[in-house]
Parts: sequence; structure tokens; C-alpha cells
Amino acid sequence: MPGADPITSLSLVDRLSGLSSSEAAARLAAQGANILPRGASRSILSIIAETLKEPMLALLLLGGGVYLLLGDRAEALILLAFASFSVLMTVFQESRTEHVLAAMRDLSAPRAMVVRDGVVTRIAGTDIVVGDVMVLQQGDRVAADAVLLEAIDLEVDESLLTGESIAVGKRAAASEETSQHLRPGGDDQPCIFAGTIVTRGSGRALVTATGARSEIGRIGLSLATLADEPPRLRVETLRVVRLCGIGAGIVALAVVVLFGSLRGSWIDAILAGIAIGMSMLPEEFPVVLTVFLAMGAWRIAKAGVLTRRAAAIEALGAATVLCTDKTGTLTENRMAIAGLWLPGGETASIAGDIASQSAPFHALIDAGALASAPAAVDPMEIAFHQARAEIAGREAAAGWTLVHSYGLSEDLLAMSNIWRPDADGADCIVAAKGAPEAIASLCRLPEAEHRAMTAAVKAMAEQGIRVLGVARADTAPGDWPASQRDHAFRLLGLVGLADPVRQSVPAAIAECRRAGIRVMMITGDHALTARAIATQAGIEQGEVMTGQELAALDDAALARRLKTVSVFARVMPDQKLRIVDALKAAGEVVAMTGDGVNDAPSLKAAHIGISMGRRGTDVAREAAAIVLLDDDFGSIVRAVRLGRRIYDNIRKAMGFIFAVHVPIAGLALLPLLTGLPLLFGPIHIAILEMIIDPVCATVFEAEREEADIMDRPPRDSEARLFTWASIGWSVIWGGVGFLLLAAIFLIASLGSGLAEAQVRGMTFFALIGVIVALILASRSSSASLWQALRGGNPMLRYILAAIAGFAGLTAMLPWLAGILGFRSLHGIEIVVALATGTVLLLLLEQLKRLAARVALPAWLGRS
Repeated sequence: MPGADPITSLSLVDRLSGLSSSEAAARLAAQGANILPRGASRSILSIIAETLKEPMLALLLLGGGVYLLLGDRAEALILLAFASFSVLMTVFQESRTEHVLAAMRDLSAPRAMVVRDGVVTRIAGTDIVVGDVMVLQQGDRVAADAVLLEAIDLEVDESLLTGESIAVGKRAAASEETSQHLRPGGDDQPCIFAGTIVTRGSGRALVTATGARSEIGRIGLSLATLADEPPRLRVETLRVVRLCGIGAGIVALAVVVLFGSLRGSWIDAILAGIAIGMSMLPEEFPVVLTVFLAMGAWRIAKAGVLTRRAAAIEALGAATVLCTDKTGTLTENRMAIAGLWLPGGETASIAGDIASQSAPFHALIDAGALASAPAAVDPMEIAFHQARAEIAGREAAAGWTLVHSYGLSEDLLAMSNIWRPDADGADCIVAAKGAPEAIASLCRLPEAEHRAMTAAVKAMAEQGIRVLGVARADTAPGDWPASQRDHAFRLLGLVGLADPVRQSVPAAIAECRRAGIRVMMITGDHALTARAIATQAGIEQGEVMTGQELAALDDAALARRLKTVSVFARVMPDQKLRIVDALKAAGEVVAMTGDGVNDAPSLKAAHIGISMGRRGTDVAREAAAIVLLDDDFGSIVRAVRLGRRIYDNIRKAMGFIFAVHVPIAGLALLPLLTGLPLLFGPIHIAILEMIIDPVCATVFEAEREEADIMDRPPRDSEARLFTWASIGWSVIWGGVGFLLLAAIFLIASLGSGLAEAQVRGMTFFALIGVIVALILASRSSSASLWQALRGGNPMLRYILAAIAGFAGLTAMLPWLAGILGFRSLHGIEIVVALATGTVLLLLLEQLKRLAARVALPAWLGRS
């Protein structure tokens, strides 16, 4: 009945026979398949439609159309080719599809065994419905949320949902219990959850939730509702381009009206207006930004970091908080023996060399391995087998045969294995391991010995170590007692197991601290364990807050506590997301690392989501903006370093683009103001754009990092890339270049008697010289001319070679010069171009020295 809990609403007969096929089909039709909804994706046509709205593309298409009307096919085809290239580049960059929900479906809907019509049958996980009885065995991936009807020595790995590296024990639900408000995490729960893995035992469970209503489904829905934040840098860039576009449009329209009215040639007026609009519109900003970030992603990939979203690169340099998961991120996501204790009080702290320990410690580990399953799945049992192999160089069962086992039970959290030796006549060995209290009960420890053991357990637990007791008994072959309590066990000692911290983590966290980045741990593990791991990793001392404490706080109280908390323990996925949102609301730029399904919502919500590549789940990798290919936490530091370098160089590139548009726009307007013939048409501006856009951006991308790049605090996330001061500095540089070019143009046009084509060619290549000078000067606002020229940047040499090649082709190919409206170049044009660039470079060098002397860089906002 509606609202009833399935534990109490299903009869005993139904629990044994399951649903009928007809009832299951009816429920499947009513509830829907056990899958997550697919998110919407952008089509290629929608991307192209958005691209066609770009103003520069519209100008290129308009110019090409005008030239076609004039019958000038060569120039028309060149402009249309430029436009097509822009469209193809945009489609290539933006046609990525996200696969987060697809990966979630793969986890949430594996094949499953259910009871239908009283028969156990295997069905597709998508066909499971609420009310089905699932049959669970070791190694199965759970297909849906369910309540346990039977549980035989059942343990489940819930790390995908909780982040805990240790499997948790499960029990059958009592008839009076309900499944409401039960969440993943913690031992002795009667519920299992979709996407988790059965590591031990078997059982039967009644399905309570499927698809989007399951625990993993709720995570999937939260991912679907989290929109990717638009890249801050791109938003700011488009705002500037929009403002400049409005201004350029007004000026271009005025030019068309005035030119047509005063000179009578409306076709020429339209071409002049297009040229003016193209020269004033800094459309290179989004184009250069795309190329720059793509090259930055490639460079970061060489450092072992895959960038899935370009926005993360620009945010890396501003990151102020790094929220890191524990399991698989700070730690190796495996259990290893970390400490040993003997009843006599001797202890051993294991630092990797177990074989060097004394014989009693070897006997303790040997018994722990014998008490484990021969084909271990549980991480702790795997650790026992690996340790024994290091000591003896052989498998745990070598020379012995397993003849009987006692499993865990509710009243005794210990398990035992009876091993018979291959040699005839020898006694059998009974090896037991389990909770220390259970082992103490099996050994019937005297009070004094019990107190000593309890003190040792407490000392280990305070270090975040999972503690197991180990005991051994001898028994003659024959009938085995019904209970493991009937054996005469003697205590061998305690074994502490922990998930070890990665070797690279402490140094990486220290580097983050030096760079002004605060590191916080957010984990589903216990508070003691979290604090111990945080201390080993070098995270700054601070408060530890549990998920239960967090749930009791409102948003305002949480914001206040965030200032003092460095470790969050026992938190749920929705709480991780709440922490990230609270940090963002406080003005922090948040980077979040993780590798499990439980981390996916917070990875997507963070400014920079960082997933582990090897150990990370598909869901975490798809939700993250950055993937560490080598799972090395130290790669985060290298990514931050590169992110800061990339942002610095983007500022240099953008400053150059502002500066270079001043002489281009000035030369486009100057003939109109002086009554002289038009100097540049749309094709000349398009050629200049093709130089500035993809080529010059690579020079600044290849610039080396500043020496103090990791000694600065993170940049202010609210600081604008474009300020009036920085724009003013670029205008000054470009204005100096324009004055030189204006002098050349006016002298050549009015006083030298040169032909129009020769003046156009001389001025155009003098403008190329100015562009080269601005590139060299913009590489650094403080470096000397000699440093700028000798700095190790191979891309600069390639660009100079390409420009020289273009000039050479124009000089050698009269038809190319004719298309551009030039006369074949002579030595005087080359000399003037080189002299113009050299003079401008010397002038800019003096301006930089003057600025440094009067502290202008700070006033002008230059980096």
C-alpha cells in the first residue's frame, strides 16, 4: 500500500517466492526502467547557429558578399575561406559531449539475480522494480537500493558512495524496522545501495528504490541540475568584445554614410565601413582565448593532468581552497599493516619492511593471514596475505588445507578458519581474527591482560588505525565444535591496518600552503582516522567537524565555522556539495579532488573539479574539469603552477591585442579624415587578423613563468582581466606605433610622389614591423630589451620566419601583390618596415623604464 515500508508490507510467502512475472511487468511500466535520465546535449547545428552570431564572422561574410557583387572572386574567396575556418575551429572546440549520466547508468543498472515466480533468475538491471527480491553473492554489484531479508557473513564495499576504503558489515532487518532515513556508511545496517559491491558473504534483499529514486540516482539528479558555470574569463572577454562591437558598429555606420555622401561611391563606402568595423572590433579575444586555453590544456597534459574543461585552466591560478577527499586521493586506496602489538607490550610500527620484524610479529601476521579467506576480496585480508608473502615468500595456505570456517555473527564479531597440515598426524590450527573485544572473549583474557589490550587498541585508534585482534588454537583432527568459542584460543596480539598516505602528498600540500592555497579534507571516514591522515599529510591544524555536526548548522553558522575547520569527517555526498557551495558563497575559488561517485556532485559544482585518472570512477572523471592521469597528488601543484603561468600570459596577450588595434584602426580612419585614398580594405584587415589570432597567441602561451609565480598569494577572484588602467597602458603603446605609421603614410602620400599601391605596401609592412615590436615589448612589462630578445621562446622565431616568408612571397609573386593592392616590393619598403619596428621597440623600452622609475606599473594595473 502507498507509503508503507516494504519491510513490513511484504508477506513471508512473497519474500520466498518474489514477485510474479505479471506483477513485475506492471510495476516496470508504472515505475519506469532502473536507469537514470539522459541529459540534453547540444547538436552540431546549434553550435554552428551560435557561431554565426559572432560579429566578426558576420563582417567577413558581408565583405565576401560585397566582393562577389563586384565580381572580385579572389578577394571574396579569401574572406569566405577565413569565415569557414572560424566556423570549423569553433565547432571543433565546442562539440564535446558529456557522459556523466551514461556512466552513472552503467553503475546503477548491472545485471542482477532476482526471485520471480519462486525461481531465481538473472535479469537485466534495468528491469528490476521495487518489490523484487534480489539474491546477492560475493562479487556482485548491487543493482538497486534494498533492505536485507537475509544476511550471511555479508560485507559490502560502499566506497563509491561514502569514500570509506573498508567494507562494512550488513545484517538482516528486523521486522519492526523501516528503511526510511537510512544512508550509506557505517557497520551493521540492514540496507544496501545501488552501485556498491558485495565483498563477502551472501544474502537476499527487498528492493526499495530504483533509478532516479535510489541513492546513486539522487546523486545523478543533482549532477543533472548543476549547470556548468560559464568561464569567467570568457564572460569578461565577450563583454568587452560586445562593448567594442557596439562602438565599432556606430563608427562603421557613420563612415558608410559620410563616405558615400561625400565621395559618391556607396560600394566603396560599404567596404570602407566593413574595414573600419573589422579594425576596431577586437574579435581576436575569444579566438585567441580558445587557442590559448587549448594549448594550455595540451601543456598541462604533458605534466600528467588532463583538462576536460578550459574554464578550469583560468581558475587554477586563482584557487584559494583545495578540498580533498581522503581515500584514493591523499591515500593509496588500499589497506596495509601499519602497526603490531604483542601481549607482552612489544610494539612495531611498520614502515614498509615487515620481514625485518622479529619471529613473534611474524607469527602474528601468519595467523592473521590464515584467519582470512584464501581468495581474499576484503582489503584487510588482502593486506594480511601481502604481508605474509613478504615474510615467507609463499601463499597463506601453502602446506595447509582449509577444512572448516566459522563466520561472523551478531553476537561475536570474529571469524576463524581451521587448517589441516599436509603432514599426517599433526594437529590442526585454528586461526581467528576480529574485533579486539571479540578476540578477548574467545581467549578468555584475565582482567589485567584485558586492560593492557584495551589500552593498546585505544592508542592505535587515536592514530586512525583500524585494529583487529588475532588468536590461535590447536585442535586434533575430527569433528569440529559447533562454535568457535569451544576452542582454547590464546591471544597472539593486535594488528593495526591503515590506508597509507601517498608519498608525494606532504610535499604537495606544503607547496600549496606556500602558494597561499588552503587545503581542507572532506571524507566519509571516521573523525579519528581523518584527523590522523590529515596530520600525516601535513594539513594545517584546525577543527574537525562531522557530518552530524554539519547537518545541525544553518548556512550562516556553517560559513562562520568554515574559517576554522580543516577536516570534515563522516559527511554524505549532499553535505560535500553544501560545503563547496558555502565556500563559493564566501568568495573562495574552490578546487575539489575526489575519485568516487560520492564526489561527483561536488566535483561538478566546484570551480575546479579534479578527479583521479587511474583509481577514479567513470562518474568522477566525467564530472570533473581536470583528471590526474597518474593519480599523483603532486600533479595538482604542477597544474596550479601552470595555471598561474597561463593566466599571466593571457594578460600579456590581451594587452598586446588592445595595443595592436590602435594603429590598425587609426590607419583605417586616417585616409577618411585626410581625404586620401583608402589604405586598407577588408582583405588586409583579415590578413592581419589571421596573424594576430592564432600565431601571436602562441608566442605569449610559450612564455616562461615568472620566478615568483608560486610565492604569490592567489590572485583576487574578483579582479578583472581588463581594467581602464591596463587598457590605457595598451592604448599608449599602440598610440606611439600609430604616430610612427601615420608619419610614414602622410609623408609617402603627400611629399614623396609615390604611387598609391607603393604607399599602401610600404605602410602595410611598416605596420607588420609595429606588430612585431609590440609582441617583443608585451612579453614582459619589466624585462629589458636584451632579455626580451634572448628569452627562450622558439615560437617567436617561427613567427618572425613566417612574416619574412610572407614578405618574400609578396615581393616575388606580382599576382599576390596585385590581389593585395600592392606594387611589387622593393628594398625601401623592407628598410622602412624594419626601421619602424626597431624605433618603436626602443621607444617602448624607454617607456617601460620610465614607468618603473615612477612606479607606474602598479598604477596602471600591469602584471
